[in-house]
Amino acid sequence: MTAEVADRPRFEVWGDPIAHSLSPRIHSAAYERLGWDWAYGRRQVAAAAFGGELERTETSLRGLSITFPLKTEAHRAATSRDGTAELTGAVNTLVLAEGRRLGFNTDVGGIVADVRSLGIETAEIARIVGAGATATSALVALAHLGARAVDVVARRPDAAAHLVALGKRLAVAVAVVPPETAAAASVPLTISTLPGGAVLPAEAADRLAAGGGLLYDVVYGHWPTPLAEAWGRAGAPAVDGRGMLLRQAVLQIRAFATGEVTQPLPDEEDVVAVMRSALMGD
Repeated sequence: MTAEVADRPRFEVWGDPIAHSLSPRIHSAAYERLGWDWAYGRRQVAAAAFGGELERTETSLRGLSITFPLKTEAHRAATSRDGTAELTGAVNTLVLAEGRRLGFNTDVGGIVADVRSLGIETAEIARIVGAGATATSALVALAHLGARAVDVVARRPDAAAHLVALGKRLAVAVAVVPPETAAAASVPLTISTLPGGAVLPAEAADRLAAGGGLLYDVVYGHWPTPLAEAWGRAGAPAVDGRGMLLRQAVLQIRAFATGEVTQPLPDEEDVVAVMRSALMGD
């Protein structure tokens, strides 16, 4: 291997499973448009192996995109974290530089930017389906969108206790309801954070869909989801999570380039367009 190739900045996405990830496609498209000689790959890493794999490889990498089920492990491994990572307890971006591990949660900004691109600038009331790690990011995103009251639909209400506590910190009133008793309340925005393959009872899905509004489903590899099909039966709009993936990746690349997420990329609108084309397979 030549010194030039060895010194090429390298980045990877880690998760388990990881073969389905679209991140290499959109990151590589962005790097090419920017004229940056960066490489981006993928690696399957189990949660139990995360710490050891990071110690073994971090000197050869400049940054990592983190996906399921490693966001909590990445949060622990970070030596510093941005505000959204601290709030959510999840890191999906690690910048590795001079022995430091800078942790960011770009899922929050990704949701906010994509929802606004769909024409929803604010949502004072909203709903989240699911209570896992992504639900935490969804709640913080809704707070940024002006939410003051959020219903969390969860099979086990005790599993959503952390969302109630986080809601208090964000000045958002969070009510937890099981799917069997969730009312068909009219809300402008429902964010589903259920993993691919997770299924709500059909009656519960139809009851939620009857409230109308936009279904923003973070899943993009199993589409349409059962919830999206329920929204379709109700004649209401539903979108998948590719827009979130795109928007959070833009923030990741900012972090990889500068160590923070606020500085736009050169010609960022053009870069986003190229990334979107790669994501959609155009």
